[in-house]
Amino acid sequence: MRTLIQHAHCVLPDGTREADILIEDHRIEAIDPGAVRADVTFDASGRYLIPGVIDDQVHFREPGLTHKEDLATGSRACAKGGITTYFEMPNTKPTTTTVERLREKLQLASTKSLVNYGFYIGATPDNVKELKKATRTPGIKIFIGSSTGNLLVDEQAALESIFAETTLPICAHCEDEATVRENSERLDGGTEYADHSRIRDHKAAVIATLRSLQLAVRHSHRFHVLHVSTAQEARLLSENYGLITAEACPHHLFFNVNDYERLGSRVQMNPSIKTADDNAEIWRALLDGRIPVIATDHAPHTLEEKDQPYPKSPSGLPAVENSLALMLNQVNEGRCTLEQVVGWMCDAPARVWDVVGKGRIQEGYDADLVLIDLEASRTIRDEEQVTKTKWSPWHGQTLKGWSTHTWVMGQLVFEDGTFHEEVRGSEAKFDHDRGGFWASTED
Repeated sequence: MRTLIQHAHCVLPDGTREADILIEDHRIEAIDPGAVRADVTFDASGRYLIPGVIDDQVHFREPGLTHKEDLATGSRACAKGGITTYFEMPNTKPTTTTVERLREKLQLASTKSLVNYGFYIGATPDNVKELKKATRTPGIKIFIGSSTGNLLVDEQAALESIFAETTLPICAHCEDEATVRENSERLDGGTEYADHSRIRDHKAAVIATLRSLQLAVRHSHRFHVLHVSTAQEARLLSENYGLITAEACPHHLFFNVNDYERLGSRVQMNPSIKTADDNAEIWRALLDGRIPVIATDHAPHTLEEKDQPYPKSPSGLPAVENSLALMLNQVNEGRCTLEQVVGWMCDAPARVWDVVGKGRIQEGYDADLVLIDLEASRTIRDEEQVTKTKWSPWHGQTLKGWSTHTWVMGQLVFEDGTFHEEVRGSEAKFDHDRGGFWASTED
């Protein structure tokens, strides 16, 4: 199958220009191929073609919690939102803490996922042997505080062992468990949604992040800070360690504690939303390169669950189908460039996690592509969400700049509101000998 996309403004590694892209089966065969035969020719005049977004942090709840989301509905929402590859977290039921469970998830995704996929293996206090055996994964996920069950790894000896004895890249949820418990006891568990940011406060995030950075430096181990939520954490990243990367999430860029009054539990997250000053510093860290990645931490719950009084209300919100549009809206508002968005959401996550053949429009790369209309304006509405929970914290917000078509491995999976449900994504491949984001800006 040969597909020719003509006259698109293509965001290429060396800049943006009008170009024709020839897709041969699942790969980008040529850029500006000249006169060629194609089975399908697509006129993209006036629109922009970017690499498919790689979201390195989602929770699709399968197995065990599929009333909230599953691999089919979550990947469908990805296709709509221009995300062509996702990496899913291990806190499902059962947890993904063994190589066998990792294989089971990969097999399940091969039958259900409309876009490409990968799964982290989760750390526990006593599964280092399993972590050392894992290969088909972007890396190891540690919950350093603020988790449930056997995924909480808070003891120093266990953390030292994981950082010292494993070689896969590590990422972590960083909130200090002792600080969270102390704050919760002081507030008697909390009574209102805004208490969530008082319990999971700046101190909790900063202590755990600093602890993780020290572990990574001490053991010369690649480490990725998930969902930076405070200005202090962003400032900790000002030194280029050559080992450490970080990411920001839309809710920590666009929401702060002032939004509890309007949105209540719909903006209850772990780590919690913080202040407008924190928003501003996280934006600065994105723009100056301290934070190279944007990811969603898509973590859906039903509205019935979210509408429970605090602290029974669970933390998390859905975001995959709107994250790219939120950033394209910022392009239209002049806060960043389209090239920066592609760097944060496509190229950088591919390099952080050593993903083979993804993140760029380049000959020989996988044909994971997204066509966007920067002039299109649409309003986010709960009832139009394809995620299983059917709500968004951005309900009612009008954004300018939306994806219109999504190709996964050369297959058109989404076009102008229509899904090609027969499409299946592929398992992402990793080459962890590359050395990560700081090793090279080349493939």
